[in-house]
Amino acid sequence: MDLSNGSVVTEFILLGFSAPWELQIVFFVTFSLIYGATVLGNILIMVTVACSSSLHSPMYFLLGNLSVLDLCLSTVTTPKMIRDLLAEHKTISIWGCMAQMFFMHFFGGAEMTLLIAMAFDRYVAICKPLHYRTIMSHRVLGGFVVLSWTIGFIHTMSQMVLTVNLPFCGPHIIDNIFCDLPLVIKLACVETYTLELFVIADSGLLSLICFLLLLVSYTVILVTVQQRSSGGLSKALSTLSAHIAVVTLFFGPCIFIYAWPFSSFAGNKILAVFYTVITPLLNPNIYTLRNQKMQKAMRKLQCQHVSSTQNF
Repeated sequence: MDLSNGSVVTEFILLGFSAPWELQIVFFVTFSLIYGATVLGNILIMVTVACSSSLHSPMYFLLGNLSVLDLCLSTVTTPKMIRDLLAEHKTISIWGCMAQMFFMHFFGGAEMTLLIAMAFDRYVAICKPLHYRTIMSHRVLGGFVVLSWTIGFIHTMSQMVLTVNLPFCGPHIIDNIFCDLPLVIKLACVETYTLELFVIADSGLLSLICFLLLLVSYTVILVTVQQRSSGGLSKALSTLSAHIAVVTLFFGPCIFIYAWPFSSFAGNKILAVFYTVITPLLNPNIYTLRNQKMQKAMRKLQCQHVSSTQNF
């Protein structure tokens, strides 16, 4: 195989959304507003959790870390996608592509693990309330955060170390809105069947296992609430149903894309939008901003800011 300098691919072409120019403008405005709201919402949560003494509890500590991961995950893909909507030539360098895939799986794997930790936190709070502070100690919380980032790093490195040195010398068109690992692997000039199976085992099974664990934990919580208080069941069901909906929007596309990643599917771009654009916007709204305690803390910080400004 000829891999001389003249035949080695140095950049990929992202097809993005195939739509008329007018519709591209609509997408540009829509995704720009969504990304702006995502950045604003998650930063607001991080600042509020950090500055409000009333929110210095395990649950809000984990929610603050979720906002960090949501902001990072969205920033890896969305700004590039928005810029490409108005670009005539949608290209990305091969190393830019590798970096995008590395950080997407890094933050995505970390977020999956953190969602499990958050479900465990809610399980302890509802099922073992008297031992909550003892179980969810600062050491355990720190361990959860370190574990989530560590698993994210191991998850992405295990795949990228096998991908980064693949030779690309032929087709260089990616039919997606960003560099996606299964599609990039297919463009390599060597046999990648073993690597394809590894991606399925790594990303697909990780997504599926985390999703099933979350569903089991939510089910246990609902059963426990029902046994203790029939009146509290409707409130818990209302809260957890919203959580399940957001979790499904995040894990569903991941499971579909990475568990069956090498079969062509026209809706891959739509599914990709859900877990990289929509979910980072929904997470702060469903998990945090609807919370009355969070809203009260935000109003208090706003009043303090206004007061300090007037005094100045």
